[in-house]
Amino acid sequence: MKPKLLIVDDDEEIRTQMKWALSPDYDTVLVEDRAGALENFKAAQPVATLLDLGLPPNPNSCEEGLATLSGLLTIEKNAKVIVISGQGEKNNAIQAVGAGAYDFLCKPVDLEELKLILHRCIYVRNLENEYREMERKLRPDVFEDMLGTSPQMQGVFAFIRKVATTDAPVLLLGESGTGKEMAALAIHRRSSRKDGPFIAINCNAIPENLLESELFGHEKGAFTGAHIQRKGLMESAGGGTLFLDEIGELPPPIQVKLLRFLQEQRFQRVGGRQEIQIDTRIIAATNADLKETVAKGKFREDLYFRLAVVVIKMPPLRGRGEDVDLLARSFLHQFAAQCEKGALSFAADALRAVKRHSWPGNVRELQNRIKRGVIMADGKRVTASDLELSDSADVIPPSTLREARENLEREMVEQALKKHSGRISSAATELGVSRPTLYELMEKLGISKRDANARNSAEAEKEEAPEPQKT
Repeated sequence: MKPKLLIVDDDEEIRTQMKWALSPDYDTVLVEDRAGALENFKAAQPVATLLDLGLPPNPNSCEEGLATLSGLLTIEKNAKVIVISGQGEKNNAIQAVGAGAYDFLCKPVDLEELKLILHRCIYVRNLENEYREMERKLRPDVFEDMLGTSPQMQGVFAFIRKVATTDAPVLLLGESGTGKEMAALAIHRRSSRKDGPFIAINCNAIPENLLESELFGHEKGAFTGAHIQRKGLMESAGGGTLFLDEIGELPPPIQVKLLRFLQEQRFQRVGGRQEIQIDTRIIAATNADLKETVAKGKFREDLYFRLAVVVIKMPPLRGRGEDVDLLARSFLHQFAAQCEKGALSFAADALRAVKRHSWPGNVRELQNRIKRGVIMADGKRVTASDLELSDSADVIPPSTLREARENLEREMVEQALKKHSGRISSAATELGVSRPTLYELMEKLGISKRDANARNSAEAEKEEAPEPQKT
């Protein structure tokens, strides 16, 4: 069976040309607008999507195309979307890549180049799927694509297991980058709504004058530019889950409308009079103190209590102990595979920097740092400079006794190795341990002989060889 390919373009001639050129290798699905793209993406589950940025009702603007890209990535965060744009839209295409598109091509399209990009795109997609499936089977610490063995994250996982079986509204609290959307998606996947859509929207990312229409839809003629009737995300999420991030930024009029929906499961489109009833679960999130926002009169208290039936607090990365190391190594393996760099590992200074950094951007910052490190790395090791981290930056006290012990062991081993120019025998004698024990410590702490300034001469290598273990 040929893989499915979604082609989104308002020009029928271009759609036909693409189908003719690609049909020997792909089962093509052709659509001309955002609504058709989102509907067919969910139904067909294509391996990749070719997306024109100029779509109706404003084909001369990139706004609709970028909104379509956002919608596709909301449905599937790892969706592979290749943007196809006119030469004059190159900056918009680059913006689309920054927003999550896999790549972009300028019109007129070189079909051979397109086929090569599609081939690599699908290869990367398959690698990512295999990696996630392998982690799911082999890693007991992976929970719905979230990784964590710390008591804080295990508590979050327990909350999700319990609340997923209900339809109760959930409020996720936590700093930016702590994984609130991933937690919302985990609740959706474990619920009876798992076969329905999961749609996410950042309430702070859409202008106030457009947000009501985006959420609840509008009727034709409701305002200038409303040339057709359009369903909102509330309707699109029917039978599934609507995730409202940065809920504290909702304007007061929309708060009223959302409150009514939570009470009655009914709403009206902008400019409409017909009552629409829809079965949509609401999960909200914020990185702000919503109680303080209520106290200041900026958020309705009755809406807060409707949303906060169950509250889950996402812990910051700096408070998750050894999860930092666990996540860093997982991201390293993932991005090394994507970049076809083989088996990469962290240099000792990189591990120290990762442990000492305070991670104000949480998991998202860690992910971006590791991705950068993989790209910048020369050879088989990722260094602290590859990560753009300092070995002494943002030092924070250890959160557990085990972490404090490891920090002390690392400091003593490194000092002994430095003092004796990397000679293992001399360092082991000073530390009062055997050479095999010191090697085991170095491996556990991520300290290599090279990082410890081991001598390069043949004599030094002979001296540093571990003695055979007696049996």
